[in-house]
Amino acid sequence: MRVEVADAIPEADVLAIPVGPNGIPAGADVPGAARIAEEEAVAAKAGRTAVLYAEEPSKRFVLVGLGPGDELDADAVRTAAASVAGATERVGGTLAWMLDDSLPEEEQARAVVDGLILGTYDPGRWKTSSDEDHPFERLVLVSGDESIAETATRAATIADGANRARDLSNMGANLLTPEKLAARASEIAGEHEHLTAEALGPDEFTELGMGSFAGVAQGSHNPARMIVMRYEPPSANGDVHLGLVGKAITFDTGGISIKPSLYMEDMKGDMSGGGAVVESMGVLAELGLPLKTLAVVAASENAVGGGSFRPGDILTAMNGKTIEITNTDAEGRLVLADALHYARTLGATHLVDFATLTGAMNRAFGDLYAGVMGNDDEWRDQIVAAGEASGDHAWPWPMHRRYRALIDSAFADMKNSSVRGQAQPTYAASFLQEFVGEGPWAHVDVAGTAFFTWGRPDYLTQKGGTGYGVRLIAELATKLSA
Repeated sequence: MRVEVADAIPEADVLAIPVGPNGIPAGADVPGAARIAEEEAVAAKAGRTAVLYAEEPSKRFVLVGLGPGDELDADAVRTAAASVAGATERVGGTLAWMLDDSLPEEEQARAVVDGLILGTYDPGRWKTSSDEDHPFERLVLVSGDESIAETATRAATIADGANRARDLSNMGANLLTPEKLAARASEIAGEHEHLTAEALGPDEFTELGMGSFAGVAQGSHNPARMIVMRYEPPSANGDVHLGLVGKAITFDTGGISIKPSLYMEDMKGDMSGGGAVVESMGVLAELGLPLKTLAVVAASENAVGGGSFRPGDILTAMNGKTIEITNTDAEGRLVLADALHYARTLGATHLVDFATLTGAMNRAFGDLYAGVMGNDDEWRDQIVAAGEASGDHAWPWPMHRRYRALIDSAFADMKNSSVRGQAQPTYAASFLQEFVGEGPWAHVDVAGTAFFTWGRPDYLTQKGGTGYGVRLIAELATKLSA
């Protein structure tokens, strides 16, 4: 979708007129618009629409509500934009959107683009009738400030990247094996200057001592890959070498600790954290951000077979620490253990990992917020702030040192799960902390936010992958490179 800015209403197939607490914006002198907006209480609910028909300058006018004033934020604008697209999806062509005074125009512009691109995503890519194109070829933001064009175009690049991550999450596990995810990383690297990709196979990661990762991988016929992507722009700013780590379990049966069959098909989305990291590297390169960035993505299946690892096994991770396996369905932390350590050995100064790690996070926060934990409060808070600014909502969780006792094992340095079931998201983070080495690290548990079993009543109405993390990473990298 091409994004432009104009200081007057252009000829368009659809003109969107937001209706906020103060009514329609100045300059929206469409006959009957104010009356209909009042009669139909359009402003009362974000995303409520009324469609008017005319000849000039637009074929259709869409009045769209922004909701009550005390609830008006960027998410309300995103929802409004998605609703406009839904109300006019068969029209296509050019959409003009009048910016109003409800929020700062730059924030509005980002939100409108997000809502249009993310809100019109079609998860049915594999239907024979699927149409992958945006419903609108061109978006014109009506504003007197031409400087927001760059902001809006940038938002479109990021949102497109998030949708590509959604494609990865929604792909069947027969279509997206670890090898094919590694091939996607190589494809992205081939499209961008200063971006490279490689993938370590079983012989290579076993030789490096990644026994924790190898233990999870050993039960699958589809070989695992430790994917490494490097973005090294020639004029990187500052001393930060950002390390992005992703869990990419392309299908999770639970292993011998097998999962219930209900909704097991959604376990194709257990690679959503890693998928977001892979696609984010392409976004950072496309934006040309001057920030040295490394991605390490642990891609494997967690399968059931004669070679599967078992409860009671003891694995040795790359950093030499030993792990008693008490639950093979707590495999995400095992693959991340070696990925985090490897990222640090490759030079990352600041680490952040993204993982669909604990069902308890979903139960605690649902599909709206990811939980963020870490060993450095300032770094953790930077991650949270990037999430809130971008629309990938996040919330800080505590990481008190006493939680470490939960992972104690009688037989090894630690165990990967506990029947006590206490503080499960923090338990997992305490486990990961054993492998992050020296320097700031944050863990983002995206179990509820990255893959929806049911759609959400806002601009993310679709079942399946959400691309959570792409917008957060782009926001974080932008701040770090400034």
